Amino acid sequence: MTEQKSAFVVSADWLEQRLNDPSVKILDAAWYLPAQKRDPKAEYAAGHIPGAVFYDQDAIADLTSGLPHTIPSPQSFAESLGKLGISETDTIVVYDGPGIFTAPRVWWLLRTMGAQSVFVLDGGIDGWKAERRPVTTDVPQPAPATFHPKFNAEAVTSFAQMRDIVATGSRQIADARGAARFTGEEAEPRAGMRSGHMPGARSLPSGVFSTGGKLKSLDALRETIKAAGIDLDKPVVTSCGSGVTAAIIMLALQSLGHTDNTLYDGSWSEWGSRADTPVVTGKE
Repeated sequence: MTEQKSAFVVSADWLEQRLNDPSVKILDAAWYLPAQKRDPKAEYAAGHIPGAVFYDQDAIADLTSGLPHTIPSPQSFAESLGKLGISETDTIVVYDGPGIFTAPRVWWLLRTMGAQSVFVLDGGIDGWKAERRPVTTDVPQPAPATFHPKFNAEAVTSFAQMRDIVATGSRQIADARGAARFTGEEAEPRAGMRSGHMPGARSLPSGVFSTGGKLKSLDALRETIKAAGIDLDKPVVTSCGSGVTAAIIMLALQSLGHTDNTLYDGSWSEWGSRADTPVVTGKE
């Protein structure tokens, strides 16, 4: 019996068969932590999937917030995507380097801004290259498009809302940071931040949802989430370091048909850097 996979993920075979389909648009959304010592722009220039345009997660953001990767305004997002030749009606495939790492953030953001047909490439470009699939150094010059945003504000949790959730327990909190950062045993990579987690949060490190850069089966995703103490019949808010890998939990939840979920965009970059927010350490 074949294991059932997420409807939001496509295989390398699926994408390779559609490289010449003008209705399929491809975004290289690779982004890395400093410790990974990888340069996404340099890697894109050295070889990317044919037709892919580079989506800069540092630039397509609200640069006035003082926080990394903050969601841009719908108008700003629409302008950026339009310049990349992307419309909200396109079929859009997003990939990153290792697979199921930073692409889910752009998958989630596109859907939050009104795009309907958005997918993540299983295995990322690392898997694509390992299988000797076609790559190119040619940089596409897409014709400008019009992206009509339809922003779903309910998909995003603000700081004020997060403070209320922590105080009242109105939503389950799923934290995608590594387990040692969650417990406080490991220092945060950004200076000036406290270690630990929000009271009541559950640890769901982003890496537990994939194997070899490919999203796990629906049954495995369900078991992983349940094992962390998250009830799939109740609302969930996701968080991480800067709002990127929290979207991996969103991908897993929505793949399972869970609809009452939201992402805390400020995440630990905001919560952990303030002096007036409650922080606890340890596994609970």
